Amino acid sequence: MKSRYQFRIYPTSGQRRSLARLFGCVRVVWNDALAVCKQSDKLPNNSELQKVCITQAKNTQAREWLKEVSVVPLQQSVADLGVAFKNFFSSRKGERKGKKVNPPRFKRKINRQSARFTKRGFSIKAAKVYLAKIGEIKTKWSRPLPSQPSSVTVIKDCANRYFLSFVVEVEHVIKPALNPSIGIDLGLSTFASCSNGEKVDTPDYSRLYRQLKRCQRRVAKRQRGSKRRERMRVSIAKLNAKVRDKRRDFLHKLSTKVVDENQIIALEDLNVGAMLKNRKLARAISQAGWYEFRSLCEGKACKHNRDLRVINRWEPTSQVCSECGYRWGKLDLSIRTIVCVNCGVEQDRDDNASVNIERVGVGHTHDYKRTGSACKTSVEAVCDEPSTHP
Repeated sequence: MKSRYQFRIYPTSGQRRSLARLFGCVRVVWNDALAVCKQSDKLPNNSELQKVCITQAKNTQAREWLKEVSVVPLQQSVADLGVAFKNFFSSRKGERKGKKVNPPRFKRKINRQSARFTKRGFSIKAAKVYLAKIGEIKTKWSRPLPSQPSSVTVIKDCANRYFLSFVVEVEHVIKPALNPSIGIDLGLSTFASCSNGEKVDTPDYSRLYRQLKRCQRRVAKRQRGSKRRERMRVSIAKLNAKVRDKRRDFLHKLSTKVVDENQIIALEDLNVGAMLKNRKLARAISQAGWYEFRSLCEGKACKHNRDLRVINRWEPTSQVCSECGYRWGKLDLSIRTIVCVNCGVEQDRDDNASVNIERVGVGHTHDYKRTGSACKTSVEAVCDEPSTHP
C-alpha cells in the first residue's frame, strides 16, 4: 500500500530563488496547457501538450526561461492536468465516488505552490535530498522512510514554509484489537465522549486565536500592495498554520489510538452543514474538525482491517436511556446530566449518547430509520416454543 511521508526542509536563499523559479515555470506550463485544452474541440493527450507547452515553448522568446529548470516537474505538471480532467469526466459520468469534481482551474501565484519530481529528478544523499537543478537541500528527518520513494513533491505553503512529500510503499502490520467495539459522541468543549467512559477534551486554541485577531486588525490598516501588509499577511498565515498543525496533530493521535484499540468504531453521521447555520456556534463547529476526524478514522480503519460504522443522523441517541431504553424526548443543550424517570439512574448526557451509538453501531439495537420490513426477524430465528404470556 502506498503512503505519503512529509518532512520539513530548510533551503538556502539561493535555493529559495531557484524553487521560486521552478514553481513559476510549473504554474505557467499548467496554465498554458489548460488554455490549449479549453481552446481545442477535442481534449489533446499528454504527449501533444508536452510538445506544444514545453518543447516548442522553450524555442520562443516569451518562454525561453523554461530551459533554466528541470524538465521533469514540467512534464509532471502536464500529467497532473490530464489526471484532473480524467477525474472531472469520471465524476460527471457517475464513475467516481464522492462529491462532484469541478474542472481544473488556472493556478495563481499567491496560493500554495508545488512541483513533483520522479525518480530521475531526485536522489537522497545522507541527511540531504538532491533535486535536479536545485541542489542538495537540508531536510529535517522526523522518521525514517520505510522504502525507496517513487516520487517527491516540493511544497511551499502560504506561510512560506517548505516541505518534501515522498510517496513510498508501506506494509501495514495488523495488530489484534484490545476492545471489541466503541461508540464515540463528538462535541465541542469535550471533543469525544467514548462509551468506555473516557473523555477527550478539545485542545485550547484561545491564545493563538487572540494573536490572530490582533494581527487581522493590524492588516486591515495596512495599505494594499505595501511591504508591511505583506509581512503581516505572512504572520497571519503562520498563525493559521500553527492552529491547523495543532488540530491535525490532535486528530491524528486520537484517531490512531481509537483504531488501534477497537475492532468496531461507531460514529454518528453529523449534519455539519446544517449546524453551521447556528451563528453562535458556527465558528466553534467549523474549527472542531469533526469531518476530518471521521475521514482519518475511515482511512486508518481500512489499513488496519477495522470496521467503522456510521449510524443514521436521526437516531435519537440523546433522547433514550442507555440503561432501560426509556425515551424521554428532546432536551435543551444546557442540560448535561439526566436522571431517567423510569429507572432513576443519573448519567451524563454525552456518555449516555456514546453508549447508544455503540449499541446501534454493533447491532444490539435497531437503527431508528431502519426498522421496516427489511430489518424484521427471519423465520429461521423465530422460536417454536409456545408463548407463556396469555
